[in-house]
Amino acid sequence: MSRPMFEKIPVRALSDTVAQQLLKQIEKGAFAKVGKLPTEAMLAEEFGVSRTVIREAISRLKNEGVVEPRQGSGVFIVERAGIRPLRIDYAEAVEPGAVVQILALRRAIETEVASEAAMRRTAADMAAIEAALAKIDVAVADGEDGVAEDVAFHRAIAVATGNPYFLKTLTFLNQYLEAGTVVTRRNEALRADFSRQVREEHAAIVAAIRAGDPMAARNAACTHMYNAARRLAEAGICR
Repeated sequence: MSRPMFEKIPVRALSDTVAQQLLKQIEKGAFAKVGKLPTEAMLAEEFGVSRTVIREAISRLKNEGVVEPRQGSGVFIVERAGIRPLRIDYAEAVEPGAVVQILALRRAIETEVASEAAMRRTAADMAAIEAALAKIDVAVADGEDGVAEDVAFHRAIAVATGNPYFLKTLTFLNQYLEAGTVVTRRNEALRADFSRQVREEHAAIVAAIRAGDPMAARNAACTHMYNAARRLAEAGICR
């Protein structure tokens, strides 16, 4: 029996490590003859992980446009004509320094998303944004960190832009933004003043979008991102 082409992987960030190793083998042409990946069961055995981990790794590669699952046929490699997909190391995304950098990335994208939403949102979009904001309040009141609700709130604003490329970008980034949001929201939940500030910043974004004021929406979103980084520094998490 030939030696496996993959290395056994650590417990941390299993799915991302699997995705990285699969991508390396795809780029080397390891599966070029068949044009698709081995079955979930085969990959799980070779990596020494569960099939759930394999499915998550394949899902990430699918989101990046590397593979395409086909019902009943398997997971096929997408021909990219030499175009390399954007990748972010999930394990690094939860490190303190990376959280600040992710916040900078969010600031660059979400300030424009808020501005576009203010110009293009419909009444239905506005209702969805306000409902998403209310769900954050409910989660916090229930003693939860509100991470999923926070991500959903920002996605609702992106939906209001009507721009599918904002949505596609955020769909890719959400898995990494959520890692950073875990750190920021848990930090903010430790202090009542932080929690109040976050609520006020979110409300300012919503108010500007409701008013149809793109400049105010851009500024409110930018302020929110800058303050998130400041709160991390004040808490001693990022210096």
